[in-house]
Amino acid sequence: MQDVDLFLSLAEIAGVFVGFAALISVRSGGASEAHEVAYIRSVVWLGLWVVIAALAPVVVSRYDLTGHAVWLACSLIALALFVGGFILNRRTPEHRADMASYPRSFVLGGTILVASFVIPVAVALILIVLGVVPHQEPALYITAVALVLFFAAFALLSLVFTQGRPQTASDPAALPATGGSSA
Repeated sequence: MQDVDLFLSLAEIAGVFVGFAALISVRSGGASEAHEVAYIRSVVWLGLWVVIAALAPVVVSRYDLTGHAVWLACSLIALALFVGGFILNRRTPEHRADMASYPRSFVLGGTILVASFVIPVAVALILIVLGVVPHQEPALYITAVALVLFFAAFALLSLVFTQGRPQTASDPAALPATGGSSA
């Protein structure tokens, strides 16, 4: 297989993202607010997806598969994990609570941003599965893996920049403690 080193490097980078997300979680004594949990979960899921998707061609090619057979098998695995993980992640209570804490216009902008990553990844993998452009399958697959890696980086960056964000008034943990005097 031609791009083994590239796939291994992508898997290593994604592993670092997973480690950073775990470090952030542990550093704060475990994520407690919905926003942190949702973003840490996203970074870990996206990072693990990249690790699996990047290692899949290296492993599958060891079974003497070549050409479209390698990319088809890997794309089916990657697509199933991508769609399944995306759906499961969106259905968590933490994700729903985090989205409910933002104004509608922010959620719309975030949805457009997410779609700008998700749609090209899905299209690239579907094109491979359908065998529409066999001579471009390695490039499409690498593009899909790289886009998810960029998405994981963006999620990690977003998590880091929103650490310690102000709590909303609707969050009971955000309300100041009352009662008793300190004097």
